[in-house]
Amino acid sequence: MSKPIRVGVVGVGRGQSFAAGATEAVGMQLVALCDTAEARLAEAGKQWGVATYTDYERFLEHDMDAVVLANYFHQHAPLAIRALDADKHVMSETTAAKTLAECAALCRTVERSGRTYMFAENYPYSVAGQELRRLYQAGEVGPVRYAEGEYNHPGEERWRLAISPGLNHWRNWMPCTYYCSHALAPLMCITDEMPARVNALAISEEASQSPNTVKVADAGSVILIRTVGGAVFRLWGLTMGSIHRVRYELHGERGMIATAEPDHWSTIRRHAEEWMRRPGEPNDITYRPDWPEHGDLARASGHGGGDFWTSFHFANAIRAGGQPYLDVYRGAAMSAVGILAWRSCLADGAPQAVPDFRDEEARKAVEADHWSPFPEDAAPGQPPPSIRGLIQPGAEAVAHAREVWGAHGHTRA
Repeated sequence: MSKPIRVGVVGVGRGQSFAAGATEAVGMQLVALCDTAEARLAEAGKQWGVATYTDYERFLEHDMDAVVLANYFHQHAPLAIRALDADKHVMSETTAAKTLAECAALCRTVERSGRTYMFAENYPYSVAGQELRRLYQAGEVGPVRYAEGEYNHPGEERWRLAISPGLNHWRNWMPCTYYCSHALAPLMCITDEMPARVNALAISEEASQSPNTVKVADAGSVILIRTVGGAVFRLWGLTMGSIHRVRYELHGERGMIATAEPDHWSTIRRHAEEWMRRPGEPNDITYRPDWPEHGDLARASGHGGGDFWTSFHFANAIRAGGQPYLDVYRGAAMSAVGILAWRSCLADGAPQAVPDFRDEEARKAVEADHWSPFPEDAAPGQPPPSIRGLIQPGAEAVAHAREVWGAHGHTRA
């Protein structure tokens, strides 16, 4: 802690949270920012009093120890690989990679570089998520047999357009299975399970969506995962218009543990049938736990405390000279689930095997798999972003979207 870890952040939108988290509390110091949006970058650089770069290669030449990637959802792996090759530790948010080939290349680069890599999925670190892990690891319900993870985030159309500027913006094209880590990561972290096989079905809300939408992807999906240990995980989300929900529930032969109302970030429910409960204990209890340490710092951060804990564990892993719990293999596995679930959707639910990215032979099998639905990868054989095929937004929808984008200063959208 006497020598802070010097950190550079890529992306001054979502990246502002990571900039704020690079503090003495976790033994970090923000030293540089990088973004292609020059006006926002200049403003952020002035706010934080650090060097700014629009060129990523020049940014990597800055005297720093680690890079935090908070750029666009599907563009992390190439930047992570270049940073690792430049001898920087890397923390990467959202999806680790957009193709199976990128998953393989990223894992190989982490191994070759010897640097620390953390997949910065923040939802497992809510106080409820951490308490569920404590209960599960203590054997409260026995080995998991079935679990549910839900992350659904609907939004009013003008708001959605404001955060998705451009017809080719990733939020308009991302298949509904790809952003599965908010639903899956807590289940994996609670149980230590890894995905082995996935089946999925997409859900379209064509009739209920705004006629002015330029989003060409579907609204939601149900993903079924068979884990290496034989359990079944069910995931549901992503932007369906029904309800904003974050929820987790785990079932074992000795009972159930789950997040609960009124706040799934911080409330736990434990249930055991009468013949399984311990003497003197109720068979059903709902309570609000707290973190055993650093609760004040966690509560002051975003995403139920997860924004503090990701930086905390990244810094600790660097100082220990090793890898964090959410390492490159878990990050690649979650990314692969999203990719392969979309393949399953397009094949009407057909099962897809998830590679074990710790195994070089498994990596060789997918090293040339560049299957991608994003517009910059358009080519024969590439998949559409919707089970309805490749949708062309109407002229009225495009005009409305450009009006909203212009009102928010996105003149090139």
